[in-house]
Amino acid sequence: MSRPAFLFSVLLLIAAAACSSVQASKVLKCKGSSIDVTNKVRISVCEEPPCQLRKRAVPEIRIAFRPDHDINNLVTSVQAQIGGIPFPFIGVDGTSACGKLFKSDGKTKADCPLKKGQDYFYVNSFKVYDQYPKVKLHIRWALRDPNANKMVSCFELPAKITN
Repeated sequence: MSRPAFLFSVLLLIAAAACSSVQASKVLKCKGSSIDVTNKVRISVCEEPPCQLRKRAVPEIRIAFRPDHDINNLVTSVQAQIGGIPFPFIGVDGTSACGKLFKSDGKTKADCPLKKGQDYFYVNSFKVYDQYPKVKLHIRWALRDPNANKMVSCFELPAKITN
């Protein structure tokens, strides 16, 4: 293979890898929710469920959303359901999402309050602790407005904690 053809092949592989790394993860709409999450959620370690969450990993999650009302405060609600029993994701569940927001360009920091009709990204990461058992689970991740008692974004997905 000639040097230019080899370089072109390498560039093509890099471009393909870059495109796949920004592809949306396949997630499910939360039960009882009308919020569309199709192509709006990216999890760094998961494109196809069930997500393989390796112990000691720190996956990043990105959620694109557009509020249908002005929001003064935004809170996370994150549970792992194991055997039908919900367990809160310690360190993430119940915390403020306001410091983890970006404008629609994905680079410019945003903060609460949020404006109705504007596009935002929520970006966070979570630790998969070594102490977690190797187990199948169902994750439910939501952003909610506690003042209006309203869900802003919500998705579910099957996952598995692995070594």
